[in-house]
Amino acid sequence: MFIYHKDVPLQDLGAGVSRRVLAHSGSMMAVEVSFEKGAVGPMHNHVHEQLTYVLSGRFAFTIGDETREVSAGDTLYKQPYIMHGCVCLEKGVLLDTFTPQRQDFL
Repeated sequence: MFIYHKDVPLQDLGAGVSRRVLAHSGSMMAVEVSFEKGAVGPMHNHVHEQLTYVLSGRFAFTIGDETREVSAGDTLYKQPYIMHGCVCLEKGVLLDTFTPQRQDFL
């Protein structure tokens, strides 16, 4: 029921991106993703609904055919199967919520 940040292992994904899989169950999951300036979250899609909350930094996000700049306090919604990705413009951290949980992250 309680997840302490200090107890969650950091996974280095390479190329300036790392993540911590936080709370998760069969129906939802929270993941913290950290980006160095210039790091890329490549375009992809998945079956999951996803909310992304920008904790810090600045990003150019593409969702579908639209690209916009977002920064701390902004939230993005990604419907299932929509193509999406980002470029980090200023070092930052995202909080992703998925439903259902991403089995491929566990």
